[in-house]
Amino acid sequence: QVQLVESGGGLVQPGGSLRLSCAASGSIFSINSMGWYRQAPGQERELVATITSGGNANYADSVKGRATISRDNSKNTVFLQINSLKPEDTAVYYCNADIRSSIWRNYIRYWGQGTQVTVSS
Repeated sequence: QVQLVESGGGLVQPGGSLRLSCAASGSIFSINSMGWYRQAPGQERELVATITSGGNANYADSVKGRATISRDNSKNTVFLQINSLKPEDTAVYYCNADIRSSIWRNYIRYWGQGTQVTVSS
């Protein structure tokens, strides 16, 4: 079994910064892409950023220039740093990872349970 556990959410003032972490554990042979999504109340879940196993990153326009996604492959962990936070960044942030448990298995996308980020003064 595989688990993804996020941490680092909380209440931040506008203009502040936040660093989210997501650690994968369990039966892991290899991890391909990892990413962050977010869902605001009454809205659909949307992409924030993704990063390949080789470190190539992709960002949503809404966070481009303010966010940095990174990963530590030795710790099966992905990070999301967001600067200059705005009230519209308020959402539950979810990480995901494409993981296979053995060389004979296909990659499966796993999701974390989500962490709340609230940007408010």
